[in-house]
Amino acid sequence: MKVLVSDAMSEVGVKIFEETPDIDVYVNTELSPEELKTIIGEYDGLAIRSATKVTADIIEAAHNLKVIGRAGIGLDNVDIPAASQRGIVVMNTPEGNTITTAEHTIAMIMALSRNIPQATASLKQGKWEKKKLKGRELFNKTLGLVGSGHIGSIVADRAKGLKMKVIVYDPYIKPEALEELDLEPVSFDELLKRADYITIHTPKTDETTDLFNRETLSKMKTGAMLINCARGGIVNEQDLY
Repeated sequence: MKVLVSDAMSEVGVKIFEETPDIDVYVNTELSPEELKTIIGEYDGLAIRSATKVTADIIEAAHNLKVIGRAGIGLDNVDIPAASQRGIVVMNTPEGNTITTAEHTIAMIMALSRNIPQATASLKQGKWEKKKLKGRELFNKTLGLVGSGHIGSIVADRAKGLKMKVIVYDPYIKPEALEELDLEPVSFDELLKRADYITIHTPKTDETTDLFNRETLSKMKTGAMLINCARGGIVNEQDLY
C-alpha cells in the first residue's frame, strides 16, 4: 500500500506509517494542486492536514485511492460527496487537538480581557500605559458558547473554573443534556444579547458560513468580545468593519 503525506505533520505520525508493514510512505509537502492531481493515481492512501485541498478533480484522478486521512478535525478541505461517490473513506482525528484548541481559546479570552497584545506593543515603545490598558476581570462574566462538542465542553469546564457564567447555543444537543453538565441552553439571539464573550466551536457548513454577519454582530452587547478558534468563514470578516 502506498501512502502520500502531502502536508507537514508530526514526525511521530510519519514514523507510524514507516514502521507499519506493507506500507510505503512518501512525503511531499510542496505539491501544487496540478502536481497532486498528476500523481495521486499512484497512491492508495492520502494523509493531509488543512493545506491540501482535495477537490472533486483530484478525487477523479485518484484511481487507486482508498482512504483520505485528515490529521485534525475539520474536513472542509475535502470534497466528501465526491469521495463517497468513489467509495473512498474519509477519516479525521476529532480528539487530536481538542485540549490545545480549548486552551488556546481561553488564552485568547485572557489576552483580550487584559489587553496583552496592546500592552506588549506599548511597552516595546517605552510606554507604561497602566490605566489605559488595565482591562477587566473574567470573574462573573458571561461566556456564550456557539457549539458544545469536544472543544466547546472543555472550554466551558475551564471557564467555570474561572467563575464565569456559561450559556450555550447548540441546536444539535438536547437542552437536558446541557443542563446535566451545568450549562444553560439558550437561543442564538439570547446568546448574542447576554454574552460578554462569545467563542465559536462549530464546523464550517452551509448553515454556519457567515453565521456572524452584520446583522448578528449588531445584536451583540456593547463591549462584547468574539473569539473564533474554529473556521474562518463562520465569521464574515468584512462585516467586522
